Amino acid sequence: MMNSGVARATYDDVNLIVKLYDMRREERMRQARAWFVASFRAKTMEEFASICPPGSEQNASFRMVVSYWEMVASFLTTGVLNAELFYQSGRELLFVWERLRDLAPSFREQYKHQYEYKNLEAAAKTYIDWWTTQAPGAYEAFTARVRG
Repeated sequence: MMNSGVARATYDDVNLIVKLYDMRREERMRQARAWFVASFRAKTMEEFASICPPGSEQNASFRMVVSYWEMVASFLTTGVLNAELFYQSGRELLFVWERLRDLAPSFREQYKHQYEYKNLEAAAKTYIDWWTTQAPGAYEAFTARVRG
């Protein structure tokens, strides 16, 4: 499965992935992730404001989940974490991007920050490319399920 020319994963990559997994198991993060998977389907800023009003638990959960995955994505985009190893078990990053991607341009405009969620977007794009070479058609089936 390893492509030629791709950097070989290290024990440091494995340890970082395990550490990231442990962070996802923290109780408040588990609650935030469960809410995000079950309830976050906003496609417009109006829907976002309704689902995640400022100061609400839902807003805190949204920020917790999205900022966590933006951080992980930054490890991938900067080369700190071996992408191919991560992609074999990190599909939740792609799930979060699929739920966020319609809103990303509006967040960038509202925050006057053209790089808002750019790591997540870039990591998702390379993940999709990798997955498509591994299992053609699987991404399309996945995004259809996630996006409804």
